[in-house]
Amino acid sequence: MFQYKYFSICLILMLAFTGCKEKKSSSSKGVRNSDVELVDIEYAKGFTISKNSQYTSIDVLGPWPNSEESFKYVLIPKGANAPQIDYDALIEVPIDKIVVTSTTHIPALEALNEIDKLVGFPDTKYVSSEAARKRIDNGEIIELGMNESINTEILIDMKPDVVVGFSINSQNKTYDAIQRSGISVAYNGDWAEETPLGKAEWIKFFAPFFGKEKLADSIFNSIEKEYQRVKDIAKKSKSRPTVFSGAMFKDVWYMPTGESWAGQFLKDANANYLWKETKGTGSLALNFESVLEKAKNADIWLGSSQFTSYAELDDSNPHYSLFDAYKNKNIYTFSLTKGATGGILYYELAPNRPDVVLKDIIHILHPELLPNHKLFFFKPLE
Repeated sequence: MFQYKYFSICLILMLAFTGCKEKKSSSSKGVRNSDVELVDIEYAKGFTISKNSQYTSIDVLGPWPNSEESFKYVLIPKGANAPQIDYDALIEVPIDKIVVTSTTHIPALEALNEIDKLVGFPDTKYVSSEAARKRIDNGEIIELGMNESINTEILIDMKPDVVVGFSINSQNKTYDAIQRSGISVAYNGDWAEETPLGKAEWIKFFAPFFGKEKLADSIFNSIEKEYQRVKDIAKKSKSRPTVFSGAMFKDVWYMPTGESWAGQFLKDANANYLWKETKGTGSLALNFESVLEKAKNADIWLGSSQFTSYAELDDSNPHYSLFDAYKNKNIYTFSLTKGATGGILYYELAPNRPDVVLKDIIHILHPELLPNHKLFFFKPLE
């Protein structure tokens, strides 16, 4: 389900914000006023938000996996004086123009009714959101080039208030160039979260830029409530179908670990995931023979990577037909649900809507529990 390599590569659509940058120091980053209010962040581990009478501070603690760096972004009302603390970006809010760099950022803007503030994006062909695509077609969201090498000249001319960036490490020459131009870079680490609700809670990261904190809380609370509701329903199942995932990429079969984001979905759906005991939060790199030996008689193959049909599986590797899930036509893929330009919607929307993902999986594994649910992300292989 969800071959894990995809999530840190396919969702790499990068950049970041405007404001001024000051050198931070570890001693002063922790300074808080006595009237500080901590925003409730229950599941996400990668950021915190605190507020006082002068400003809001968004502290990004996990911009990428195993990061040893953290970043402080200070938001102040327009025209207010800058606080006497160290920060990585100072932004006047509410903002009027934003650039984001991962498709996972777009659903948050849409849910907050702020998609009209999005003015630039790299690799727009991968965007699936209908509202965003309409703005792209109308020339209201500007193409910024490839995500590995943003067209900084176009971006600087746009003068966005905020550019929200995505990176796998701190060595990013594009971001450095943007910062030197006077536009600040702010990292969003939603992709590095390890739990379904942890990823979804990053909608709260975007809310303070628009003054939409209450709306973000309401949206996330609704998602959390529905996720927990169907999770409890899954516990009632008397059966636990055996499940495996992924497919071969070149000579390697990538399989999500038991502790990964994908593994958590399978656990919450009450599946008997055959690799559930494996440790770590990424993916396993396996050979075909070891997967066949363990999963030959498995009930369901959930998430067949890029494959959308049995014919594609046959063309790629005729030995896929040895699995019972192949023989019994019990293979499901998220690669059939695409946007208007071919972008896979799962990559864009699934991190923001884990409740829908979980409903899909429960319906596939235990159709009697959610009989009226219509599959959204996952579809039977053609």
